Amino acid sequence: MRKLTFLLMATAFFISCDKKDKVEKAIEEVPVELTVERFDKIFYESNPGELSKIKQQYPYFFPAGNEDTVWTNKMKNPLLRQVHDEVQKKFGNFQKERGDLEELFRHIKYYFPETNLPKVVTLISEVDTDNKVIYADTLLLVSLDVYLGKDHEFYGGFPEYQRKTFEKSQLLSDVVSSFSVRKIAPPTDRTLLSQMVYFGKELYMKDLLIPQVSDADKIGYTPEQILWSQENEGYIWRYFVDEKLLYDSDPKLPGRFINPAPFSKFYLEIDNESPGQIGMWIGWQIVRSYMKNNDVSLQQLLQTDAKEIFDKSKYKPKK
Repeated sequence: MRKLTFLLMATAFFISCDKKDKVEKAIEEVPVELTVERFDKIFYESNPGELSKIKQQYPYFFPAGNEDTVWTNKMKNPLLRQVHDEVQKKFGNFQKERGDLEELFRHIKYYFPETNLPKVVTLISEVDTDNKVIYADTLLLVSLDVYLGKDHEFYGGFPEYQRKTFEKSQLLSDVVSSFSVRKIAPPTDRTLLSQMVYFGKELYMKDLLIPQVSDADKIGYTPEQILWSQENEGYIWRYFVDEKLLYDSDPKLPGRFINPAPFSKFYLEIDNESPGQIGMWIGWQIVRSYMKNNDVSLQQLLQTDAKEIFDKSKYKPKK
């Protein structure tokens, strides 16, 4: 009996691996060539006399109502020019990142063939952390000055839990997050479970679209926080079930378990050890379990409501 069980498990494993290999080979054949324009270089390496030409080329960066002196002062601002220099040191000619983005969009075109390839425009946003990446169908705007590394001097005023997401390795993950907003059906209610599964879908999209990226970078954790989550998964799940939180719509719950924060709020001794957004991480494991145990496409997953996903996931936390 044990030999039969082992044989079945081994067969399932090899079938799964073969399926993944075929998918990746098909993705490699998807033709993708992105246009990348370095607005950050164009703007800060031009002189004020060239401003009119730049405004014509990139009107969406120059809202009406501002005098030209606003922009020429930025061109000459010593601090912003220093930011530009630091971006150049970090990203150089951007060829590595361009290749990574093309690989991402090969995956996107495979799973979402109707997607138009956007023009990628890099910029300096004066460390606008709320808009690190903006995906707008025909445009992909990437603020390079928020990816200089968590220990960079420019980020001294930010808390640690935010700074750890200012790494260059976070860029692809942020692109998928911005892209996913257009693809994932919004929660049908305000329960904690619905929000957990919503973000679990986003993270599962990252599993498929950026498989080479670590789980830590997909969710914005450190490797140590991933390990903590894995080791405490059973305990976290028991807490959610025992406290009857899954179908609770208390408006405080997102702040405790979903929103970015230095730690999750169980109101127990483990709080300071836990990473923030632990509800998102559990939602990710539920969605992974659902996709493992059900023969559905990615598009079907994204449209399925949280309760059905949970009911059919056969989710059992690791002990």
